[in-house]
Amino acid sequence: MIEAVLFDLGGVIVAGPWEVFAAYERAAGLPAGSIRQINAANPDSNAWAQMERGEIGLEEFAPVFEGEAAELGFRVDGMALLAGMREELHPAAVEAVRRCSERLKTGLLTNNWTPLQSSGQSPELAEALGWFDVVVESSVVGVRKPDPAFYTLACDALDVDPPACVFLDDLGVNLKPARAMGMTTIKVVDVDDALAELEAAVGFPVRD
Repeated sequence: MIEAVLFDLGGVIVAGPWEVFAAYERAAGLPAGSIRQINAANPDSNAWAQMERGEIGLEEFAPVFEGEAAELGFRVDGMALLAGMREELHPAAVEAVRRCSERLKTGLLTNNWTPLQSSGQSPELAEALGWFDVVVESSVVGVRKPDPAFYTLACDALDVDPPACVFLDDLGVNLKPARAMGMTTIKVVDVDDALAELEAAVGFPVRD
């Protein structure tokens, strides 16, 4: 019996960073996939991971990230990369959050570098955030996906066991520990396909 639905933010409710990375790479003359390559090196302790756990701030992030890039032979501007990040809502996913919130417990599980309360949001995103019973942010709790402790925090806050949860994320590495804990997991590649899987899991329509 599903009692809760857990959503990632970037790549599920809003557009993920991959298009931003690709655009930056094109503008900077970098090989495609360079930013992902930098972030894949020492993924638990690199600049991006430290920033998402709130261990370093934006100004500290840039020189560390740029140093990591230089070690791989890339020249990047860390602050320019972050400045390109944008909020582009997926309306169908937002509607799914609303419908799930009417029948089940809902949680937002996001790796971020700035707490949502301190960052500017569109009225549409602010409304969607209000539908969640629990919001777990890596920059606030000091833990990030895919650390199992991150998922445990969400389940404890919602007072549910992992097998009673569905979790949607766009990264397989973030779904793997959730699945090992017993959650039903859905990888979001195409939003509509993912929402069809969600409907099958929860047993009611989440789309128009």
